[in-house]
Amino acid sequence: MSSSNRYSPEVRERAVRLVFEHRDEYESEWAAITSIATKFGCSTETLRNWVRRAETDAGRRPGVTSSQHEELKVLRREVKELRRANEILR
Repeated sequence: MSSSNRYSPEVRERAVRLVFEHRDEYESEWAAITSIATKFGCSTETLRNWVRRAETDAGRRPGVTSSQHEELKVLRREVKELRRANEILR
């Protein structure tokens, strides 16, 4: 099972929310992520990625949001199909 499907969206949201709510109680954000990740049974890197994605989606960190990323995937797939169709028509 891939890591993107291993944890339900509810579990991810709860873990990220706990990091946001409790990071001031630790000496660093990394310490909070490490502690909370062990409680959820995921790796610290996985939780760190979830936190970064949530920050980007909320506009607190620069980057491509999840919805923009999905839109890009759809558009790239469509361009690929159109190029293939054009090549067939030639």
